[in-house]
Amino acid sequence: MRALIIDDEQGVRDLLAENLRSQCFAVDTASDGTEGSYLARTNTYDIIILDNMLPEKSGIMVCQEIRKTGHTTPILILSALSDTWRKVDLLNGGADDYMIKPFSFEELMARIRALMRRPNDIEGDILTIDDVVLDTKRQSVKRGDKGIYLTRKEFMLLEYLMRNLGNVLSRGMIMEHVWDMTSDPFSNTIESHILSLRKKVDTNPEKKLIYTVPGRGYKIDTTQY
Repeated sequence: MRALIIDDEQGVRDLLAENLRSQCFAVDTASDGTEGSYLARTNTYDIIILDNMLPEKSGIMVCQEIRKTGHTTPILILSALSDTWRKVDLLNGGADDYMIKPFSFEELMARIRALMRRPNDIEGDILTIDDVVLDTKRQSVKRGDKGIYLTRKEFMLLEYLMRNLGNVLSRGMIMEHVWDMTSDPFSNTIESHILSLRKKVDTNPEKKLIYTVPGRGYKIDTTQY
C-alpha cells in the first residue's frame, strides 16, 4: 500500500511517515499544497493524508484539483479547526474523512483502513488464497499451520498481489504501489523480492501461487492460466 502525506509541519510529516511505514506502507511526503497536489495527480496512491492549512494551496484547493483529474483515492483531512462549516466545505470539496488534531495514531489507522475498504469493497483485514492467510492488522502470514516471516517490503508486495488476486500486475504497477518515489525504477529490486517471496511462500511445488507472466508482469493465483 502507498500513502501520500501533505503537511507543512515537518515533525508531523516525519511522525506520520514513520508510523505508516511501520504498518507496511510506502510513503511519499509533501510540505505544501502545490507539491502535494502535483504528486497526488501524477502518482497512484491508496490513501492521501492532507493537512487543511497549507502554504501556497489550501487543503480544499488540493482536494478539488485531485478530484477534477478523476482520481478517487481516499483523502483524509487533518485539521486543528473543528468548525462544522469547515468540515462540510471540505467533504463537499472531495475529502472522504476529517480528523481533528491532536489525534491518536490508532484511530488514524482505523480510519485509513475503513476508507481503503470503501472504493472496491476490499476483503478487509484478512486476505486468503488457497492455504495462505495474510492478516494486515497483525502483519502476519501463514501457509497452512506454518507461520512465515516476511520482511516489511516482502509483506507489502504479497499484500498487493493478494489484493489483486488473478490480475497480472506490471512492474510499473508494483513499483507505484509498493515502493515510494525515491526508489530506482531501473533496479532489480522487484525481481529479487519476488524471488524471495517464492522461496518463503511457494515451498510446495505442487501448489504454486506466484507466477511470472512473460513480458507482462506477475500475478498470484491458484492456476497459471
